[in-house]
Amino acid sequence: MSETKGTLYLVPTPIGNLEDMTYRAVRVLQEVHTIAAEDTRHSGLLLKHFDIKKPLISYHEHNKEAKEEPLLALLLAGHDVALISDAGMPAISDPGAELVQAAIEAGLIVVPLPGPNAALTALIASGLDTREFTFLGFLPKKSSHRQALLERVASYTGTLLFYEAPHRLQASLQELYKYLGNRSIVVGRELTKKFETFVRTDLASLQQAEDWLTIKGEFVLVVGGAVPDETRPDTATTLSATDYVSAVTMLMEEGISKKEAIREIAKRTGVSRRDVYNAVEMALRD
Repeated sequence: MSETKGTLYLVPTPIGNLEDMTYRAVRVLQEVHTIAAEDTRHSGLLLKHFDIKKPLISYHEHNKEAKEEPLLALLLAGHDVALISDAGMPAISDPGAELVQAAIEAGLIVVPLPGPNAALTALIASGLDTREFTFLGFLPKKSSHRQALLERVASYTGTLLFYEAPHRLQASLQELYKYLGNRSIVVGRELTKKFETFVRTDLASLQQAEDWLTIKGEFVLVVGGAVPDETRPDTATTLSATDYVSAVTMLMEEGISKKEAIREIAKRTGVSRRDVYNAVEMALRD
């Protein structure tokens, strides 16, 4: 066995647009001994585009336990290995976390490369709160597990980020509305690709998503956070003008400007900024 251990590189790949591949990512893939890929056929097309010719090992959700030992053996023998997924960051709603844990336990160096990520790409273009957010990936397949998750995060005041497939989109939007209530939502579709689109609306409006969306491609759902308990009424599903004023006032007492407080409450409650502004101005005149 080599005295010098190999390095495990975590290499992000484009989520759609091949121009998002970084110089560093290409160089690392050119230099490593072996590339572990979620789908070798899919990744083979990417590597061919950048003229990268390296041995490929399949590493995906269904064989990750079996492939962990041979990959660690390569690394312990002094060979560098790069881990890539079909798109975006390895280990984010994709295989990789277990391999990283095993590499760390074996005393190996793990080097992450920055790069494309669909959830954060959608978040920064959403117009919703980016200061605090929770990434939840794909909703669980089992109905009871989805319900438990959504009930748990319903009180989170930060923005919620989900991935969803087209065949489950309508059902997921209905469940988000059922368990979270009406919230602002931004749906990002086919991010970085030719038909990239953003729909900015609220969950109530998307209960018949076909009226708004092309139900094809890959989706990121960016959902506004909950209004804090102290500003949310115990009953009723919508806030009154008085509730808007109370919520804005509380934020202003924390040192946030009136303009920013109005914008924040509008985002959290899924109503127009103008409605919140009018309620606040009316209260001030009174």
